[in-house]
Amino acid sequence: MTQALPPPQSIFAECLEGFADDADVHALAEAATAAILDGGGFGWVKAPKRATMEQYLRGVPLVPERELIVGRMDGVVYGAAQLQKPSRNNEAQAHAVTLMHHFVAPYARGHGLARLILRKAEERARALGYRTLNLDVRETQLGAISLYESEGFIRWGTHPTYAWVKGGVIAGHFYYKTLK
Repeated sequence: MTQALPPPQSIFAECLEGFADDADVHALAEAATAAILDGGGFGWVKAPKRATMEQYLRGVPLVPERELIVGRMDGVVYGAAQLQKPSRNNEAQAHAVTLMHHFVAPYARGHGLARLILRKAEERARALGYRTLNLDVRETQLGAISLYESEGFIRWGTHPTYAWVKGGVIAGHFYYKTLK
């Protein structure tokens, strides 16, 4: 088990349009891998090889339908989330954006970084003109569920066979929040 980080001197979240250097990519890959190994979503059940993770992360800012939000403590990236914009041909749902892959490295939790990332994602969604923020989460992610509900997200449904993890089915919950 990795020891928790001491209280940071600075903590903030920002939208990242690209990677200025390898340090951010390496830190983000490390944080994502640690979150996956801890059982925290991100879509992967088993952590991919480091090169695969870094290649994926380098590609995120290049996708026009994606927005990458990272969380930093003392300048180092320890968490992130992505906003997935609707496809251009989806006029009926053009008002809604989806929050995906929201995580914080387990050793960096407890400092409010997940909440800052979430709030920055909401701020960015509003700035882009979206009226609704959607997300989904495994029922086993109790900390994330508590965070989303405390931030005003409304659970509208549960999928009983949402994910297949370690040979078993896990339910998932679906949430939305109206952005004002």
